[in-house]
Amino acid sequence: MYCKNCGNEMDPNAAICVKCGFAKGTGNQFCYNCGQAVEPGAKVCTNCGYALNSPEACDPSTQKSKIVAGILGIFLGGLGVHNFYLGYIGKAIAQIVLSFCFGIGAIWGLIEGILILTGSINKDANGVPLKD
Repeated sequence: MYCKNCGNEMDPNAAICVKCGFAKGTGNQFCYNCGQAVEPGAKVCTNCGYALNSPEACDPSTQKSKIVAGILGIFLGGLGVHNFYLGYIGKAIAQIVLSFCFGIGAIWGLIEGILILTGSINKDANGVPLKD
């Protein structure tokens, strides 16, 4: 396993890279499988053929829970809590503003919570698939 930010080999039990300090599984400059540099936006490592954006390529510790996000959306959607949880900060702030100014942020949050639970929304803001 290699750091996706700096390419340094990492201990499988490490939470962060000791060279650069990034959390395990974060970054997009190096292959998680072989540690070679990858082109920005590449889907596959040209060195080893590893799928860079597949669910298997994601570090499980960085995945957010679909159930937690959905329940947060249903019950606290007007406050944008589910979007803060998933990393969509701008959308979360918009929901708060719409809730307090017009009262429609809660409906938006309820709908998004249902979409998350049904799988229509299945990735967080970093493109990491949600786990069940």
